[in-house]
Amino acid sequence: MGETIEIRWHGRGGQGTVTAAKVLADACLSKGKNVQAFPEYGPERAGAPVRAYNRISDRELRIHAPVTRPNIVVVVDATLIESIDVTEGAPDDAIFVVNTSHSPEELRQKLNLKPTQKVFTVDATKIAIDTIGRPLPNSTMLGALARASGIVDLDTLLEDVKASFGSKFSEKVIVANLEATRRGYEEVKEG
Repeated sequence: MGETIEIRWHGRGGQGTVTAAKVLADACLSKGKNVQAFPEYGPERAGAPVRAYNRISDRELRIHAPVTRPNIVVVVDATLIESIDVTEGAPDDAIFVVNTSHSPEELRQKLNLKPTQKVFTVDATKIAIDTIGRPLPNSTMLGALARASGIVDLDTLLEDVKASFGSKFSEKVIVANLEATRRGYEEVKEG
């Protein structure tokens, strides 16, 4: 991947997709990277498809447009695969990180990926229910993305999850999200 990494997130309103993109940007910023994180909304309601974007670079970022050639595609809600082409614009070396109980091999086939494209899967919804008690997969997907891409190390990511959630949520919720992030990092599978 070149010196700028572009990420496109696909999720639904209420799943924390936009928050995940912002937390990733904060974690990369704390490591001295230049970053962008921004959403693209349709109708602003829970359950509506949402896209969010990140750009991460060692150089100053001057482009301010949606990501059309993502190095990494994060699919927070796999039901979107049925209605949206999540592979659109992805180059031959793209990485896909998908929230699903299916194997990476099954997703590779379903998405019709090229042999040079990588796919990682994690059952982020199950992990979120186990740890947080609700189907909020964003923290788990952050951990899976960190492992799949190497963009940021787990310790830095955990620090930024804690900082990001710290002023808004109780200690119990923060600890649950940290565990979800850690489990996403540990349980993601490559195919």
